[in-house]
Amino acid sequence: MFQIAGHTMGTPEYTLPHALDLFHAIGLDGAEIVVQDGYQCAISQQAKPGELAALRRQADRLGLRIIALTPYYSRFNDLDPVVREAEIQGVCRVIQYAQALDSLYIRIYAGNFAQGDADPDGQKRRLLIDSMRRLGDLALDRGMKLVMENHFNTMTVSAADSISLAREIGHPAVGILYDQANLTFTGNESWPQALHLQFSKLYYTHVKDLIFREGCRDFTSSDVSHPTEEERNVITRIVGEGVVPWPEILQNMKDRGYCGWLSLEYERRWHPQDIPDASVGMKKSADYLRSCFRKLT
Repeated sequence: MFQIAGHTMGTPEYTLPHALDLFHAIGLDGAEIVVQDGYQCAISQQAKPGELAALRRQADRLGLRIIALTPYYSRFNDLDPVVREAEIQGVCRVIQYAQALDSLYIRIYAGNFAQGDADPDGQKRRLLIDSMRRLGDLALDRGMKLVMENHFNTMTVSAADSISLAREIGHPAVGILYDQANLTFTGNESWPQALHLQFSKLYYTHVKDLIFREGCRDFTSSDVSHPTEEERNVITRIVGEGVVPWPEILQNMKDRGYCGWLSLEYERRWHPQDIPDASVGMKKSADYLRSCFRKLT
């Protein structure tokens, strides 16, 4: 059966230990943790072994699995080899962190590719594929998987892009992170299309919800991580209170044989005005998912 993780994107007011305490208190099974400097509910990009060991001990004591780590490196397709290598080395460090924490998944932004960018000779795509194969070898050796998120301003913005790239990479440790909310607000595939296209390489799933702003469907973002308020075409919602049909999606995923992790990517870090503190909204989201589980056939 599905397992639910809390994402520390949803807990910007908390320290990392306090976020794990919260995830335990609201009955979650695990945690997806941001790896980034400058955010208090994250592992730093130069984390010390003792910090990781303490975090692992706390998670074990609480019965939580730190199932995924989420760094923000993306320039694996950069034409400058110095830039590209620095990004690759960043993920190599995260793989070491994942090994210390017994994490199974590492979220990947599959290249930096903004709206309007071009790759006329396919060189950026080839560099991304080479980077993912190289990192995939390291991940496979450590018993973990790299999951390329359906995400704007990357080379996996759509389900079709994601499965095409995953197949060309052709590596067992490199798959897809399914994010239907991202596909929805970027105007890409509906959930039946997305699951049909990319299920064969779907390793991990983000769960969130939204409603569209009135009269606003077109999407744009000047940043790979999140749009500015002026660019947004949606409002974030507690799961079950928006337009993403999670009961149908979960039933279809179950029917296809997915029984893995669902990470509550509760976007309070980026949009705190939209949703309440995680102790309220993430709990409601998890409760809603459990109610969906009980109705699965």
